[in-house]
Amino acid sequence: MKPILRPATPADIVAITAIYRPAVITGTASFELEAPAEDEMLRRFIAITDAGYPYIVAELDGRVAGYAYVNAYRTRPAYRFTVEDSVYIAPDAQGKGLGRVLLERLIATCRDDGFRLMIAVIGDSANFGSITLHRRAGFRFCGTIHSVGYKFGRWLDSVIMELPLGQGDTTAPVERKVKSRSP
Repeated sequence: MKPILRPATPADIVAITAIYRPAVITGTASFELEAPAEDEMLRRFIAITDAGYPYIVAELDGRVAGYAYVNAYRTRPAYRFTVEDSVYIAPDAQGKGLGRVLLERLIATCRDDGFRLMIAVIGDSANFGSITLHRRAGFRFCGTIHSVGYKFGRWLDSVIMELPLGQGDTTAPVERKVKSRSP
């Protein structure tokens, strides 16, 4: 079955929280140590969407089975054309291509919105699924930050990958019309 992609809404926060929870409590893709509650996930969702960034869900068989969004890579104004992506898929929906279609939609939306670079900060250098997903979407490996996080009694790396969007750094960007972000 082909997934239905659509903008996320506050009504999706219950499903989004349920998808994110196992990534926190059993996985190393997120360096959070405690899974956030629904109210915190809603607060994050509102901050991201109010700032004008895309936040989308993928439905399979009438239920939210994955979600993805971008947010500011860094908050200082010079970074305003660079975004960082996040993609999470429900454990029972992994391996069905949802990550690919979500990431492809994010890339297209961000390119159309005038962003020039998408960064992937992948938790755990052993997260081959996420590394492969990003590589297949055209991301280039930038480097590894070794032993940057400590979770489950071991040190974890972060893998940094990048994807130029649109004209990338070959021309000056056109100012985007989004809500200002504080430094």
